[in-house]
Amino acid sequence: MFRLILHTLLFFFLNASLALATPIRIKDLVEFDGVRGNDLVGYGLVVGLNGTGDGIRNAPFTEEIMSNILERLGVNVTGEQFRPKNVAAVFVTATLPPFSRAGSQIDITVSAIGDAKSLLGGTLIMTPLNAADGEIYAVAQGTIIAGGISAEGDGGSVTQGVPTAGVIPAGARVEREIDFELSSLSTLRLALRTPDFTTAGRIEQAINEDFGRGVSVMLDAGTVQIDIASTRMTSPAHALGRIENILVTPERRARVVVDQRSGTIVMGDDVRISRVAVAQGNLTLRIQEDPIVVQPNPFSPGEVVVVPRTRAGIEEEEGTGLAELNEGTSLSEVIAGLNALGVSPRDMIDILKSIKAAGALHAEFVVR
Repeated sequence: MFRLILHTLLFFFLNASLALATPIRIKDLVEFDGVRGNDLVGYGLVVGLNGTGDGIRNAPFTEEIMSNILERLGVNVTGEQFRPKNVAAVFVTATLPPFSRAGSQIDITVSAIGDAKSLLGGTLIMTPLNAADGEIYAVAQGTIIAGGISAEGDGGSVTQGVPTAGVIPAGARVEREIDFELSSLSTLRLALRTPDFTTAGRIEQAINEDFGRGVSVMLDAGTVQIDIASTRMTSPAHALGRIENILVTPERRARVVVDQRSGTIVMGDDVRISRVAVAQGNLTLRIQEDPIVVQPNPFSPGEVVVVPRTRAGIEEEEGTGLAELNEGTSLSEVIAGLNALGVSPRDMIDILKSIKAAGALHAEFVVR
């Protein structure tokens, strides 16, 4: 079974390496400077819950916001004592996409902040969403779609998923636009999501080959600057629409990523290992106590004595051995060598750590 898993991983990695050699659009490698989203947040109230809302005594802010909403609607609740269980105070978060216009709709996420047990079936009351500058850019309202379920009885409870958080697709309407004059830009910078000098140089070369020399210049490993005027396009938007679809083959660093909790190992095809020998084996120490009780003969003087007896042994599991990896060993040879040892995924992680510590693994080693 383990050999089948390793061969499947090997097939996946080799196909992934071929995919990495495929040219990728510039729009999938960079972010355009200034073309970005903005985070929004608001504080609101969810109503219509089936007895799964906040306990008012444990969450007094729920009573406060409920009183404020009712007073804005013309209901005087001064001095009244609320004890409903069908309301919950929530935080509402969203991202305002770039170039969003007034009247467009965006998705929102609703999360309980009190002791509510579930937001399933609740309705978010009109909630203003603010940006970092304190201005209101959108207003949210709608029925929540929760991603979990919770049930309980007198003797126990069960919860699946997270019923205290949910989403409202197209649940907020944009009320204010963010000023950004793309048409007035004379230069624009491309910010690489993964900074790399080779990739930035290839982006510069590909753009200059498409538009002509002098249009783009690499400033550093993470930035390529575009001279909009040199593109001779009618507008910066037309220039970016053409630039973002230019194909470039990115360069990736050799990297090995392991997850110790799940035993997952992900390696790129460009990982290389110098000449090194690997020996792997597990020793199992077994100690068993079998005390014997010795009693005196009937009607004879004496005491009961417990005689300790211990059985100890050491066993070595099968599959141990020595594998030698030659200079410049590739990923496929590493997998084949470790597979020959019959090691488990967790043992393989320990082996890779040891190879890295020995200075023979020429790749970035990331442990999660």
